[in-house]
Parts: sequence; C-alpha cells; structure tokens
Amino acid sequence: MATMTGGKLPAAKLSGKSLLRIALVTAVILLVPLVAMQFTREVNWTLGDFVVAGGLLMGTGLLFDLAVRKIRTQKARLITIGAIALGFLFVWTELAVGIVGSPFAGS
Repeated sequence: MATMTGGKLPAAKLSGKSLLRIALVTAVILLVPLVAMQFTREVNWTLGDFVVAGGLLMGTGLLFDLAVRKIRTQKARLITIGAIALGFLFVWTELAVGIVGSPFAGS
C-alpha cells in the first residue's frame, strides 16, 4: 500500500504467458486481412496498416489484461472493459471510415 512517505504500490506484473497469448491472438487476427489480400483486390493493406492495426489490437489486449488483473470488483471490471472496448471500436472506425473527420481518418 502506498504511504504519504513515498511507499510504492506493487508493480502490475504481466506474465510472459499473458503477453504471448495476447501477441498470438493479435497475429491470428492480422492473418485475416493478409490471407484475404491473396484472394481479392478489395483488401489492400500496406505495411503501415498492419503496424497500426497490430498496435491497436496489442494495446487493447494489454489494457484488458491489466483491467482483469488490477480491478477487484466485477462491476468496476466490466465497466472498465466496456470502456476499453468502446475506445477500441471508436479508434478502429475512425481509422477505417472517418466518423469524426480527423486528419488520420480513412476514406
């Protein structure tokens, strides 16, 4: 427990198993557009698209893991995970089609 005299909270430990699981799920999801690009011209991702999508998926997975490990009550955990999911969906749709017209929005 942190104290006013400078005590430290225990660090949130991310296990190697959790990190590997999140990385593998991210890689499997990214295989979908990679395989689709081999069969159709409708899917046309660049390296930058894969990097951004991978970062977004990996970051979301890490935030989910952190929420599950650190938030004690189920109600708070569900609210936090819901907020993370909504944030992910907002960024994803903004990058894909530009719902609010930001400079990095898709077409």
